[in-house]
Amino acid sequence: MYSLLRCALFQLDPEAAHNLTLSGLKSANSLGLSGLVASRPADDPRSAMGLTFPNPVGLAAGLDKNGDCIDGLAALGFGFIEIGTVTPLPQPGNPKPRLFRLPEAQAIINRMGFNNGGVDKLVENVQRANYQGILGINIGKNAATPIENAADDYLICLRKVYAHASYVTVNISSPNTKNLRQLQDEDALNNLLKLLKDEQQKLADTHGKYVPIALKIAPDMESEQIAQIAQLLMKHRIDGVIATNTTLSRDGVENLPHGAETGGLSGAPVRDKSTAVIRRLAAELQGALPIIGVGGILSGKDAAEKISAGATLVQIYSGLIYRGPELVGECCSAIRGA
Repeated sequence: MYSLLRCALFQLDPEAAHNLTLSGLKSANSLGLSGLVASRPADDPRSAMGLTFPNPVGLAAGLDKNGDCIDGLAALGFGFIEIGTVTPLPQPGNPKPRLFRLPEAQAIINRMGFNNGGVDKLVENVQRANYQGILGINIGKNAATPIENAADDYLICLRKVYAHASYVTVNISSPNTKNLRQLQDEDALNNLLKLLKDEQQKLADTHGKYVPIALKIAPDMESEQIAQIAQLLMKHRIDGVIATNTTLSRDGVENLPHGAETGGLSGAPVRDKSTAVIRRLAAELQGALPIIGVGGILSGKDAAEKISAGATLVQIYSGLIYRGPELVGECCSAIRGA
């Protein structure tokens, strides 16, 4: 059924199709029709970051930036859902068009630029949702905030989402906010992680619960920088790492329509880059903290490969656009059988 729906959606502007799909999922849930959209995978509990996930396949951040469709997305059978990226203040993001399909490569290029309604709106949406499962909230900085003040934005968001999140993801790896990836450099990251860890402890005392923090990193790093980041994650006792965000590389798509668009490339072309980062992280971390693998998962085999490389959990996004809800169950089955 999804193949027919995809044909119709792919006739629309990508961002319009995205918004229409979220509206459709929201409507299906409100009408009690979610069971017709997807079947729930069998339970396959996995432990990570002090949490128990009902299955190891989650939704990556970016699809539901404001938490508008949490209940509708939950009906697709995910073991966990991550919403955001959210910033302290609302912002429109980059000018349109800013989202491009590359169907020949099963890929997407986006330069959305953290378009969102602000952290207060996201919190309101989370409070309205009925979802009781594991919810990650992905936080970032406003485009207008100077990079030297970026930590202030992350701390504002952490404080506001802490009580409502199962875990919080710190996004320092989007290529679509100017200079953001500079926060992956050793000194900047060391300072940011220290501030976040100190604030996490204060918030844990205030709220009487410990909410894990994960760091989301880019695929476009040399082996030495990956090792450096791994050491900082362990030094500051960060709870998890998400590998990876989108890539700036255009290998394999440079000659395709839209292949030269600026932004982050996701989907099949980032698969091997992401898996290589996971493998390198796993070698450095030696189980000190869990890895959530994301990037180029378009089949159950791709998901199982991420687990074999060292990931404990996986997330999908672009694969959902190309394969539909059946991909969730397929990934769960492949991981269970691996």
